[in-house]
Amino acid sequence: MSLILGLYAAGAWAFHDLFVRQMTQKLAIVPMLFTVLLLGTVLLAPVAALGTGWAAMTLPAYGIAVGAGAAFAVASLCLYLAFSIGPVKLVAPIIGAYPVLSVGWAAVNGTAISGLQWGAVLGIVGGVALVATLSDASGGSDRKIRAIVFSILTGACFAATFATSQAAVRLGADLPVIFVARVTATVLIGVMLIVGRRPWTMSARIWGTLAVLGFLDASALALVTMAGSLPNPEFAAVASSLFGMLTVILARIFLNEPMTRPQWIAVVVVFGGIGLLGS
Repeated sequence: MSLILGLYAAGAWAFHDLFVRQMTQKLAIVPMLFTVLLLGTVLLAPVAALGTGWAAMTLPAYGIAVGAGAAFAVASLCLYLAFSIGPVKLVAPIIGAYPVLSVGWAAVNGTAISGLQWGAVLGIVGGVALVATLSDASGGSDRKIRAIVFSILTGACFAATFATSQAAVRLGADLPVIFVARVTATVLIGVMLIVGRRPWTMSARIWGTLAVLGFLDASALALVTMAGSLPNPEFAAVASSLFGMLTVILARIFLNEPMTRPQWIAVVVVFGGIGLLGS
């Protein structure tokens, strides 16, 4: 079941990121992100209010859920920045490599890692290096470096988000944790909007699209979080990371982003390694 939840999340985030790549080229990033988070929170609110589990929430669960929301806010901001700079074929595979961090964290905590899993990690790292090397720098090497840095930060913060939100679920209940984390992320980006004195002006014509983005994002994160109460919750996080491969394919189809054979090989190596980690 965890695997199924993760696969849905991968599909939802793939379409979400495709739209993000398009819209960050013409909209201010922080106001756009705040609107998406706010609309997703509004859509989630009645479900969370009518759901059960609030009585099961403990103080540690609330605290960890707030931490998950903070990590998600940073992850979302870095993701929007990365897609506003770099092409999907560069950004998506680097972000999608975050399961490597999960394996490293497990190893630090004494979990036995098989030779096959270490081989998968090496394949992912090598594939990511190929993705970065083969990506053209037509926008300038500085832009490419910034896109890579934001992509790495996004992946790291996504890994932290999944780890903390699933830990919070084990100490409390899924819907309250999902809602608290979502509200936290929305408030933090809202504070950034206010402190930066950025005008929150979104054309009425795009509110429908932003609402769809909010739904895709909120539902994907919710399902990965809910896996925290199921057996093998890490399968949901690993499966959801396949969104990067799907995003690359969608960008090739809908945005007509060119891909050479070596670039396809690099992308396949990355996500082949991710698939091995989840096996």
